[in-house]
Amino acid sequence: MPVDLNDYFKKKSGSNSGGGNGGNNRPTPNFEPPEFMKNLGKKAGFLYVLIAVVVILVIAKPFVVVNSGEMGIKSTAGKFDPTPLNPGFHLYIPFIQDIFLVDTKVRVMNYTSVSEQERTERGSGIKNKNAISVLDARGLPVSIDLTVQYKLEPSTAPQTIATWGMSWEDKIINPVVRDVTRNVVGQYTAEELPVKRNAIAAKIDQQIRKNINAQPGHPVKLLTVQLRKIILPQKIKDQIEIVQIAKQQVQRTKYEVEQANQEAMKKAALATGNANARKIEAKGQAIAVKIEADANAYANIEIAKSITANLLKLKQIEVQGKFNDALQVNKDAKIFLTPGGVVPNIWVDTKDNKQMTSISK
Repeated sequence: MPVDLNDYFKKKSGSNSGGGNGGNNRPTPNFEPPEFMKNLGKKAGFLYVLIAVVVILVIAKPFVVVNSGEMGIKSTAGKFDPTPLNPGFHLYIPFIQDIFLVDTKVRVMNYTSVSEQERTERGSGIKNKNAISVLDARGLPVSIDLTVQYKLEPSTAPQTIATWGMSWEDKIINPVVRDVTRNVVGQYTAEELPVKRNAIAAKIDQQIRKNINAQPGHPVKLLTVQLRKIILPQKIKDQIEIVQIAKQQVQRTKYEVEQANQEAMKKAALATGNANARKIEAKGQAIAVKIEADANAYANIEIAKSITANLLKLKQIEVQGKFNDALQVNKDAKIFLTPGGVVPNIWVDTKDNKQMTSISK
């Protein structure tokens, strides 16, 4: 029951005004408490209740903040609300309701070696799994490194969590990726895997998408599937290396033969060109000689046409005149006339038997 402080101070004042002062008649001061303390007893119950409520709110925390890239799922008495909670501030009833936060950002699942797993940071949205072990068409062990990017569908997130639980990735993504990879890679021999890498990567991507999209409720959106590495047994690597070296040698030999053929063809073409050039040059020279002979013959014909009897007589008279002049110098000179009286005439100086002169005009 609340205590009235006014009654308490009145009683205290009365006791002090009695015999308590030993008969002293000194006046006793009348003490009045502050105004807020007069009604404190009446309001104490309300304060207790308010404090209790604040403590309960602090302990129970009946609110949650959904950040960007997250989705809230409200559970009432164990039943999930089908409507997801968007980013923002949300209230709920403690002990009856609960809100689960799920990540809706792009997530990555790596199938890789242990050494690479150690470099992955926690809380980065990346989950690392062991490399996928596969048996090829001949039963040889092969390891495949893959990277899968995906994200939870926000609209169906409550149904997905209700069906698969919070570990939905390990129940939806991981089994499908491993099963599809084993089925596709197992159709090829280890030697074929590096050669047909692109075709194998396309088949794996296609089959994983098909299986993920076939899940009821479309819980996950698959973004990319990347085939990063094909790890072959060491003896297969050695065999492939030997084959590659042999192929390179064959290619080198083919290249050298082709180079030799091209060089021979080049020389043959050059020889043919030189021979053709000589033929053309000889032909040109023959044509030039023929042209020159034709020109000389034509000139001779024209000259022959220009020689007439009168012209010959004139030439003979001119030569005879020169002979006459010569006889005046040497009277012993001998003159020979050609038959028919044609020129040139020949004369010999008898003073010098060794001298013979031909005069022609």
